[in-house]
Amino acid sequence: MATEGNLQAPTRHPLDWRNPDFYDEASLNQELERVFDICHGCRRCVSLCGAFPTLFDLVDESETMEVDGVKKADFMKVVDQCYLCDVCYMTKCPYVPPHEWNVDFPHLMLRAKATKFKNDGISLRDRFLSDTDLLGSFAGIPIVTQTVNAVNKTAVARNMIESALGVDAKAWLPEFAPKKFRSDAKAAAATTVRNGERTPGKVAIYATCYVNYNEPGIGHDLLAILDHNAIPYVLVEKEACCGMPKLEQGDLDGVAAKKAINIPHLAKLAKAGYAILTAIPSCTLMYKQELPLMFPDDADTQLVKEAMWDPFEYFMSRHRDGLLKNDFKTPLGNVSYHIPCHSRVQNVGRKTAEALQLVPDTKLNVVERCSGHAGTFGVKKEFHATAMKIGKPVFKAMATGFGDIAPDYISSDCQLAGHHIEQGLAEGGFKHTAMAHPLTLLRTAYGI
Repeated sequence: MATEGNLQAPTRHPLDWRNPDFYDEASLNQELERVFDICHGCRRCVSLCGAFPTLFDLVDESETMEVDGVKKADFMKVVDQCYLCDVCYMTKCPYVPPHEWNVDFPHLMLRAKATKFKNDGISLRDRFLSDTDLLGSFAGIPIVTQTVNAVNKTAVARNMIESALGVDAKAWLPEFAPKKFRSDAKAAAATTVRNGERTPGKVAIYATCYVNYNEPGIGHDLLAILDHNAIPYVLVEKEACCGMPKLEQGDLDGVAAKKAINIPHLAKLAKAGYAILTAIPSCTLMYKQELPLMFPDDADTQLVKEAMWDPFEYFMSRHRDGLLKNDFKTPLGNVSYHIPCHSRVQNVGRKTAEALQLVPDTKLNVVERCSGHAGTFGVKKEFHATAMKIGKPVFKAMATGFGDIAPDYISSDCQLAGHHIEQGLAEGGFKHTAMAHPLTLLRTAYGI
Protein backbone atom coordinates (compact mmCIF):
# COMPACT_ATOMS: atom_id res chain seq x y z
CA MET A 1 0.00 0.00 0.00
CA ALA A 2 1.27 3.46 -0.91
CA THR A 3 2.41 5.70 1.92
CA GLU A 4 2.62 9.05 0.10
CA GLY A 5 0.34 11.82 1.29
CA ASN A 6 -2.58 12.92 -0.81
CA LEU A 7 -2.09 16.13 -2.80
CA GLN A 8 -5.67 16.47 -4.00
CA ALA A 9 -8.32 18.56 -2.27
CA PRO A 10 -10.04 16.70 0.57
CA THR A 11 -13.45 15.26 -0.22
CA ARG A 12 -16.12 13.94 2.12
CA HIS A 13 -18.08 10.73 1.74
CA PRO A 14 -21.76 10.70 2.77
CA LEU A 15 -22.37 9.56 6.33
CA ASP A 16 -23.84 6.06 6.18
CA TRP A 17 -25.70 6.53 9.44
CA ARG A 18 -28.82 4.55 8.46
CA ASN A 19 -26.82 1.38 7.80
CA PRO A 20 -27.09 -1.07 10.77
CA ASP A 21 -23.37 -1.80 10.39
CA PHE A 22 -22.71 1.84 11.31
CA TYR A 23 -23.65 1.00 14.91
CA ASP A 24 -22.06 -2.47 15.09
CA GLU A 25 -19.46 -2.33 17.86
CA ALA A 26 -17.18 -5.00 16.39
CA SER A 27 -17.15 -3.24 13.02
CA LEU A 28 -16.65 0.13 14.72
CA ASN A 29 -13.73 -1.11 16.82
CA GLN A 30 -12.10 -2.60 13.74
CA GLU A 31 -12.26 0.75 11.95
CA LEU A 32 -11.11 2.63 15.06
CA GLU A 33 -8.08 0.36 15.34
CA ARG A 34 -7.27 0.80 11.64
CA VAL A 35 -7.43 4.59 11.75
CA PHE A 36 -5.74 4.85 15.16
CA ASP A 37 -2.85 2.79 13.79
CA ILE A 38 -2.43 5.24 10.92
CA CYS A 39 -2.60 8.21 13.30
CA HIS A 40 -0.08 6.57 15.64
CA GLY A 41 2.37 6.21 12.78
CA CYS A 42 1.93 9.81 11.66
CA ARG A 43 1.34 11.95 14.78
CA ARG A 44 1.01 15.13 12.72
CA CYS A 45 -2.13 16.19 14.64
CA VAL A 46 -0.68 15.92 18.15
CA SER A 47 -1.03 19.65 18.86
CA LEU A 48 -4.64 20.10 17.72
CA CYS A 49 -6.77 18.83 20.61
CA GLY A 50 -6.85 16.29 23.42
CA ALA A 51 -7.89 13.33 21.24
CA PHE A 52 -4.48 12.72 19.70
CA PRO A 53 -2.30 13.04 22.81
CA THR A 54 -4.76 10.74 24.58
CA LEU A 55 -4.42 8.17 21.78
CA PHE A 56 -0.65 8.37 21.63
CA ASP A 57 -0.32 8.06 25.42
CA LEU A 58 -2.52 4.95 25.37
CA VAL A 59 -0.33 3.43 22.66
CA ASP A 60 2.98 4.37 24.28
CA GLU A 61 1.87 3.04 27.67
CA SER A 62 0.56 -0.27 26.30
CA GLU A 63 2.54 -3.52 26.51
CA THR A 64 3.14 -3.71 22.77
CA MET A 65 3.55 0.06 22.24
CA GLU A 66 1.27 -0.39 19.25
CA VAL A 67 -2.47 0.14 18.83
CA ASP A 68 -3.12 -3.58 19.20
CA GLY A 69 -1.97 -3.26 22.82
CA VAL A 70 -4.67 -0.71 23.68
CA LYS A 71 -7.83 -2.05 25.30
CA LYS A 72 -10.91 -1.57 23.12
CA ALA A 73 -12.71 -0.15 26.13
CA ASP A 74 -10.15 2.67 26.19
CA PHE A 75 -10.95 3.75 22.64
CA MET A 76 -13.78 5.91 24.01
CA LYS A 77 -11.24 7.93 25.98
CA VAL A 78 -10.03 9.21 22.62
CA VAL A 79 -13.54 9.69 21.27
CA ASP A 80 -14.62 11.74 24.29
CA GLN A 81 -11.82 14.23 23.61
CA CYS A 82 -13.00 14.94 20.06
CA TYR A 83 -15.45 17.85 19.69
CA LEU A 84 -15.82 17.57 15.89
CA CYS A 85 -13.97 20.75 14.96
CA ASP A 86 -12.86 19.07 11.68
CA VAL A 87 -9.48 20.84 11.68
CA CYS A 88 -7.49 17.59 11.55
CA TYR A 89 -9.39 16.58 8.43
CA MET A 90 -9.13 19.93 6.67
CA THR A 91 -5.64 21.12 7.58
CA LYS A 92 -3.40 18.32 8.82
CA CYS A 93 -4.21 14.78 7.71
CA PRO A 94 -2.52 13.67 4.45
CA TYR A 95 -4.62 10.50 4.27
CA VAL A 96 -8.12 11.91 3.84
CA PRO A 97 -10.21 10.87 0.82
CA PRO A 98 -9.45 10.54 -2.06
CA HIS A 99 -6.32 8.93 -0.56
CA GLU A 100 -6.72 5.14 -0.56
CA TRP A 101 -6.40 5.00 3.24
CA ASN A 102 -9.65 6.95 3.47
CA VAL A 103 -9.12 8.52 6.89
CA ASP A 104 -11.96 10.70 8.14
CA PHE A 105 -11.12 11.03 11.81
CA PRO A 106 -13.96 13.42 12.79
CA HIS A 107 -16.69 11.34 11.18
CA LEU A 108 -15.24 8.16 12.69
CA MET A 109 -15.46 9.88 16.08
CA LEU A 110 -19.03 10.87 15.22
CA ARG A 111 -19.81 7.23 14.41
CA ALA A 112 -18.41 6.18 17.78
CA LYS A 113 -20.43 8.86 19.57
CA ALA A 114 -23.57 7.79 17.72
CA THR A 115 -23.00 4.14 18.62
CA LYS A 116 -22.51 5.05 22.27
CA PHE A 117 -25.65 7.21 22.18
CA LYS A 118 -27.75 4.45 20.64
CA ASN A 119 -26.48 1.77 23.03
CA ASP A 120 -26.05 3.71 26.28
CA GLY A 121 -27.80 7.06 25.86
CA ILE A 122 -26.26 10.20 27.35
CA SER A 123 -26.23 11.90 30.72
CA LEU A 124 -28.90 14.33 31.89
CA ARG A 125 -26.28 17.10 31.63
CA ASP A 126 -25.47 16.33 28.00
CA ARG A 127 -29.12 15.94 27.06
CA PHE A 128 -29.89 19.28 28.72
CA LEU A 129 -27.00 21.16 27.10
CA SER A 130 -27.78 19.82 23.63
CA ASP A 131 -31.44 20.87 23.75
CA THR A 132 -30.97 24.54 22.91
CA ASP A 133 -34.63 25.04 22.03
CA LEU A 134 -35.60 23.91 25.52
CA LEU A 135 -32.94 26.10 27.11
CA GLY A 136 -34.13 28.99 24.97
CA SER A 137 -37.57 28.80 26.53
CA PHE A 138 -36.09 30.81 29.44
CA ALA A 139 -35.37 33.73 27.09
CA GLY A 140 -37.88 36.44 26.37
CA ILE A 141 -39.64 36.32 29.75
CA PRO A 142 -38.24 39.36 31.58
CA ILE A 143 -38.71 38.28 35.20
CA VAL A 144 -37.59 34.70 34.52
CA THR A 145 -34.62 35.89 32.46
CA GLN A 146 -33.47 38.36 35.10
CA THR A 147 -33.78 35.78 37.85
CA VAL A 148 -31.94 33.02 35.97
CA ASN A 149 -29.16 35.36 34.85
CA ALA A 150 -28.71 36.77 38.36
CA VAL A 151 -28.67 33.34 40.00
CA ASN A 152 -26.16 31.99 37.47
CA LYS A 153 -23.71 34.73 38.47
CA THR A 154 -23.51 33.61 42.10
CA ALA A 155 -20.81 31.24 43.27
CA VAL A 156 -23.29 29.23 45.32
CA ALA A 157 -25.55 28.59 42.32
CA ARG A 158 -22.63 27.75 40.02
CA ASN A 159 -21.24 25.27 42.55
CA MET A 160 -24.67 23.66 42.82
CA ILE A 161 -24.93 23.44 39.03
CA GLU A 162 -21.47 21.89 38.89
CA SER A 163 -22.43 19.27 41.48
CA ALA A 164 -25.80 18.48 39.91
CA LEU A 165 -25.03 18.69 36.20
CA GLY A 166 -21.24 18.67 35.83
CA VAL A 167 -21.08 22.17 34.33
CA ASP A 168 -17.78 23.66 35.50
CA ALA A 169 -18.31 26.48 37.98
CA LYS A 170 -15.44 28.46 36.44
CA ALA A 171 -16.64 28.22 32.83
CA TRP A 172 -18.27 31.22 31.17
CA LEU A 173 -21.98 30.69 30.49
CA PRO A 174 -24.14 32.85 28.19
CA GLU A 175 -26.96 34.91 29.64
CA PHE A 176 -30.51 34.69 28.37
CA ALA A 177 -31.86 37.69 26.46
CA PRO A 178 -34.86 39.56 27.93
CA LYS A 179 -36.29 39.78 24.41
CA LYS A 180 -35.73 37.20 21.68
CA PHE A 181 -34.30 38.34 18.38
CA ARG A 182 -37.10 36.82 16.30
CA SER A 183 -39.79 38.54 18.35
CA ASP A 184 -38.08 41.92 18.10
CA ALA A 185 -36.68 41.98 14.56
CA LYS A 186 -38.64 43.68 11.83
CA ALA A 187 -38.03 42.10 8.46
CA ALA A 188 -38.37 44.21 5.36
CA ALA A 189 -40.21 43.00 2.29
CA ALA A 190 -37.82 41.59 -0.29
CA THR A 191 -37.61 43.31 -3.66
CA THR A 192 -36.71 42.02 -7.08
CA VAL A 193 -33.04 41.23 -7.75
CA ARG A 194 -31.55 43.82 -10.08
CA ASN A 195 -30.44 42.63 -13.51
CA GLY A 196 -26.74 41.83 -13.71
CA GLU A 197 -26.20 41.06 -10.02
CA ARG A 198 -24.23 37.89 -9.46
CA THR A 199 -24.75 37.83 -5.71
CA PRO A 200 -28.34 37.08 -4.68
CA GLY A 201 -29.87 40.48 -4.01
CA LYS A 202 -32.25 39.37 -1.29
CA VAL A 203 -31.48 37.68 1.99
CA ALA A 204 -33.25 35.35 4.42
CA ILE A 205 -32.03 35.39 8.02
CA TYR A 206 -31.80 32.10 9.92
CA ALA A 207 -31.46 33.55 13.40
CA THR A 208 -29.79 30.58 15.19
CA CYS A 209 -30.47 29.64 18.80
CA TYR A 210 -27.61 31.69 20.18
CA VAL A 211 -28.60 34.94 18.47
CA ASN A 212 -32.29 34.39 19.17
CA TYR A 213 -32.01 33.41 22.83
CA ASN A 214 -28.72 34.84 24.11
CA GLU A 215 -27.30 37.77 22.15
CA PRO A 216 -29.95 39.21 19.83
CA GLY A 217 -27.81 42.30 19.36
CA ILE A 218 -25.68 40.34 16.88
CA GLY A 219 -28.76 39.72 14.77
CA HIS A 220 -29.76 43.38 14.92
CA ASP A 221 -26.23 44.34 13.83
CA LEU A 222 -26.65 42.10 10.78
CA LEU A 223 -30.00 43.67 9.94
CA ALA A 224 -28.55 47.18 10.30
CA ILE A 225 -25.74 46.33 7.87
CA LEU A 226 -28.22 44.92 5.37
CA ASP A 227 -30.41 48.03 5.72
CA HIS A 228 -27.43 50.30 5.21
CA ASN A 229 -26.52 48.45 2.01
CA ALA A 230 -30.13 48.48 0.77
CA ILE A 231 -30.25 44.67 0.77
CA PRO A 232 -33.83 43.50 1.39
CA TYR A 233 -34.30 40.66 3.84
CA VAL A 234 -36.86 38.43 5.51
CA LEU A 235 -36.69 36.23 8.58
CA VAL A 236 -37.08 32.50 8.09
CA GLU A 237 -40.76 31.85 8.78
CA LYS A 238 -40.11 29.12 11.34
CA GLU A 239 -36.90 27.66 12.68
CA ALA A 240 -35.57 25.21 15.22
CA CYS A 241 -32.01 24.48 16.35
CA CYS A 242 -29.72 23.58 13.44
CA GLY A 243 -28.89 20.28 15.18
CA MET A 244 -25.17 20.82 15.82
CA PRO A 245 -25.48 20.28 19.62
CA LYS A 246 -27.29 17.01 18.90
CA LEU A 247 -24.63 16.01 16.38
CA GLU A 248 -21.87 16.58 18.94
CA GLN A 249 -23.59 14.09 21.26
CA GLY A 250 -24.07 11.49 18.50
CA ASP A 251 -27.85 11.93 18.56
CA LEU A 252 -28.34 11.56 14.82
CA ASP A 253 -32.07 10.89 15.07
CA GLY A 254 -32.31 14.14 17.01
CA VAL A 255 -30.45 15.90 14.19
CA ALA A 256 -32.89 14.40 11.68
CA ALA A 257 -35.84 15.68 13.72
CA LYS A 258 -34.46 19.24 13.64
CA LYS A 259 -33.79 18.90 9.93
CA ALA A 260 -37.40 17.90 9.33
CA ILE A 261 -38.52 21.19 10.90
CA ASN A 262 -36.01 23.49 9.21
CA ILE A 263 -35.38 22.25 5.70
CA PRO A 264 -38.91 22.77 4.27
CA HIS A 265 -38.87 26.45 5.26
CA LEU A 266 -35.29 26.98 4.11
CA ALA A 267 -35.78 25.12 0.83
CA LYS A 268 -38.80 27.31 0.02
CA LEU A 269 -36.60 30.39 0.38
CA ALA A 270 -33.76 28.83 -1.60
CA LYS A 271 -36.13 28.07 -4.46
CA ALA A 272 -37.27 31.70 -4.37
CA GLY A 273 -33.70 32.90 -4.92
CA TYR A 274 -32.77 34.02 -1.43
CA ALA A 275 -29.29 33.88 0.02
CA ILE A 276 -29.70 32.35 3.49
CA LEU A 277 -27.44 33.90 6.13
CA THR A 278 -26.61 32.68 9.61
CA ALA A 279 -24.44 34.61 12.09
CA ILE A 280 -23.03 31.53 13.87
CA PRO A 281 -20.44 29.42 11.93
CA SER A 282 -21.50 26.09 13.44
CA CYS A 283 -25.05 26.58 12.18
CA THR A 284 -23.82 27.57 8.73
CA LEU A 285 -21.62 24.47 8.64
CA MET A 286 -24.52 22.20 9.53
CA TYR A 287 -26.35 23.26 6.37
CA LYS A 288 -23.25 23.49 4.20
CA GLN A 289 -21.72 20.16 5.19
CA GLU A 290 -23.14 17.92 7.91
CA LEU A 291 -26.80 17.73 6.84
CA PRO A 292 -25.92 17.32 3.14
CA LEU A 293 -23.63 14.43 4.08
CA MET A 294 -26.31 12.85 6.28
CA PHE A 295 -28.98 13.28 3.59
CA PRO A 296 -27.10 13.11 0.27
CA ASP A 297 -30.20 12.10 -1.71
CA ASP A 298 -32.51 14.75 -0.28
CA ALA A 299 -32.89 17.38 -3.00
CA ASP A 300 -34.14 20.11 -0.68
CA THR A 301 -31.20 19.65 1.70
CA GLN A 302 -28.77 19.95 -1.20
CA LEU A 303 -30.61 23.04 -2.44
CA VAL A 304 -30.31 24.69 0.98
CA LYS A 305 -26.60 23.84 1.00
CA GLU A 306 -26.09 25.89 -2.16
CA ALA A 307 -28.14 28.81 -0.80
CA MET A 308 -26.40 29.00 2.60
CA TRP A 309 -23.86 31.81 3.15
CA ASP A 310 -21.63 32.99 5.93
CA PRO A 311 -22.48 36.72 6.34
CA PHE A 312 -19.00 37.92 5.47
CA GLU A 313 -18.75 35.50 2.57
CA TYR A 314 -21.90 37.21 1.29
CA PHE A 315 -20.64 40.73 1.96
CA MET A 316 -17.35 40.13 0.17
CA SER A 317 -19.19 38.65 -2.78
CA ARG A 318 -21.28 41.82 -2.90
CA HIS A 319 -18.05 43.81 -2.68
CA ARG A 320 -16.62 41.98 -5.69
CA ASP A 321 -19.84 42.78 -7.54
CA GLY A 322 -19.36 46.45 -6.68
CA LEU A 323 -22.50 46.51 -4.55
CA LEU A 324 -21.19 46.83 -0.98
CA LYS A 325 -20.96 50.35 0.41
CA ASN A 326 -17.57 51.46 1.65
CA ASP A 327 -18.68 54.65 3.39
CA PHE A 328 -17.05 53.72 6.68
CA LYS A 329 -17.05 56.50 9.27
CA THR A 330 -15.35 54.94 12.30
CA PRO A 331 -11.87 53.34 12.32
CA LEU A 332 -11.62 50.17 14.39
CA GLY A 333 -7.97 50.59 15.37
CA ASN A 334 -6.14 47.39 16.31
CA VAL A 335 -8.33 44.30 16.09
CA SER A 336 -7.24 40.82 17.16
CA TYR A 337 -9.50 38.57 15.12
CA HIS A 338 -9.89 34.83 15.69
CA ILE A 339 -10.99 32.52 12.87
CA PRO A 340 -13.05 29.73 14.48
CA CYS A 341 -12.71 26.13 13.34
CA HIS A 342 -16.19 25.91 11.88
CA SER A 343 -15.45 28.95 9.72
CA ARG A 344 -12.21 27.44 8.45
CA VAL A 345 -13.93 24.20 7.49
CA GLN A 346 -16.33 26.04 5.17
CA ASN A 347 -13.47 26.66 2.72
CA VAL A 348 -14.49 30.22 1.92
CA GLY A 349 -11.20 31.85 2.92
CA ARG A 350 -10.67 34.72 5.36
CA LYS A 351 -13.77 36.62 4.36
CA THR A 352 -14.35 38.27 7.74
CA ALA A 353 -10.77 39.52 7.83
CA GLU A 354 -11.09 40.79 4.24
CA ALA A 355 -14.23 42.72 5.13
CA LEU A 356 -12.76 44.31 8.27
CA GLN A 357 -9.65 45.31 6.32
CA LEU A 358 -11.84 47.45 4.09
CA VAL A 359 -12.25 49.82 7.05
CA PRO A 360 -9.67 52.65 6.93
CA ASP A 361 -7.18 52.98 9.78
CA THR A 362 -7.84 49.44 10.93
CA LYS A 363 -5.11 46.87 11.58
CA LEU A 364 -5.84 43.17 11.99
CA ASN A 365 -3.99 40.51 13.93
CA VAL A 366 -5.48 37.29 12.53
CA VAL A 367 -5.26 34.18 14.74
CA GLU A 368 -6.13 30.92 13.01
CA ARG A 369 -6.12 28.25 15.69
CA CYS A 370 -8.74 26.40 17.75
CA SER A 371 -9.82 28.31 20.86
CA GLY A 372 -10.72 25.07 22.64
CA HIS A 373 -14.27 26.03 23.60
CA ALA A 374 -16.05 23.85 21.04
CA GLY A 375 -19.69 24.41 21.93
CA THR A 376 -20.64 22.50 25.06
CA PHE A 377 -17.21 20.84 25.44
CA GLY A 378 -15.59 23.81 27.17
CA VAL A 379 -18.20 24.17 29.90
CA LYS A 380 -18.15 20.54 31.07
CA LYS A 381 -16.43 19.88 34.38
CA GLU A 382 -14.25 17.09 32.98
CA PHE A 383 -13.11 19.10 29.95
CA HIS A 384 -13.03 22.78 30.96
CA ALA A 385 -9.38 22.73 32.06
CA THR A 386 -8.47 20.99 28.79
CA ALA A 387 -10.41 23.61 26.82
CA MET A 388 -8.49 26.39 28.56
CA LYS A 389 -5.19 24.60 27.89
CA ILE A 390 -5.99 24.18 24.20
CA GLY A 391 -6.89 27.85 23.98
CA LYS A 392 -3.80 29.14 25.77
CA PRO A 393 -1.75 29.81 22.58
CA VAL A 394 -4.79 31.62 21.14
CA PHE A 395 -5.18 33.76 24.24
CA LYS A 396 -1.55 34.84 24.07
CA ALA A 397 -1.62 35.48 20.31
CA MET A 398 -4.79 37.56 20.62
CA ALA A 399 -3.32 39.68 23.43
CA THR A 400 0.18 40.23 22.04
CA GLY A 401 -0.46 40.58 18.29
CA PHE A 402 0.37 44.28 18.42
CA GLY A 403 3.38 43.98 20.70
CA ASP A 404 3.03 45.86 23.97
CA ILE A 405 -0.10 47.64 22.75
CA ALA A 406 -3.35 45.97 23.77
CA PRO A 407 -5.78 45.51 20.89
CA ASP A 408 -8.77 47.82 20.79
CA TYR A 409 -11.01 44.83 20.12
CA ILE A 410 -10.87 41.07 20.26
CA SER A 411 -13.33 39.32 17.99
CA SER A 412 -14.38 35.93 16.64
CA ASP A 413 -17.16 34.85 14.30
CA CYS A 414 -17.99 32.27 16.97
CA GLN A 415 -19.26 34.33 19.88
CA LEU A 416 -18.79 31.40 22.26
CA ALA A 417 -15.12 31.29 21.26
CA GLY A 418 -14.96 35.05 21.74
CA HIS A 419 -16.17 34.83 25.31
CA HIS A 420 -13.87 31.85 25.95
CA ILE A 421 -10.91 33.91 24.70
CA GLU A 422 -12.04 36.84 26.82
CA GLN A 423 -12.01 34.58 29.88
CA GLY A 424 -8.59 33.25 28.93
CA LEU A 425 -7.18 36.77 28.63
CA ALA A 426 -8.53 37.70 32.04
CA GLU A 427 -7.17 34.57 33.71
CA GLY A 428 -3.83 35.03 31.93
CA GLY A 429 -3.42 38.55 33.31
CA PHE A 430 -3.49 40.20 29.89
CA LYS A 431 -4.74 43.76 29.53
CA HIS A 432 -8.50 43.96 29.28
CA THR A 433 -9.81 44.58 25.78
CA ALA A 434 -13.30 44.99 24.41
CA MET A 435 -14.83 41.85 22.89
CA ALA A 436 -17.25 42.30 19.98
CA HIS A 437 -18.63 40.10 17.24
CA PRO A 438 -17.33 40.98 13.73
CA LEU A 439 -20.85 42.02 12.69
CA THR A 440 -20.87 44.46 15.59
CA LEU A 441 -17.50 45.79 14.45
CA LEU A 442 -18.68 46.26 10.87
CA ARG A 443 -21.77 48.09 12.07
CA THR A 444 -19.56 50.27 14.29
CA ALA A 445 -17.34 51.04 11.30
CA TYR A 446 -20.35 52.13 9.26
CA GLY A 447 -21.43 54.36 12.14
CA ILE A 448 -25.02 53.12 12.04
